[in-house]
Amino acid sequence: MEKNYGRPIQDWLDIAAEQLDTKKHMEVVEYLKSEYGMGHGHAQAIVGYTKAKLAG
Repeated sequence: MEKNYGRPIQDWLDIAAEQLDTKKHMEVVEYLKSEYGMGHGHAQAIVGYTKAKLAG
């Protein structure tokens, strides 16, 4: 993902965590896709992982 999207994984996790403060899962997925050109599977993985870590 770092190679594809030009940022370290932690950056994406931080972005997702910030967005999850006010948005639902799929809203954050769509945000990553529209704002950063991330593929659907990668966006889902980032958001799912972030949600699990925040809950745990």
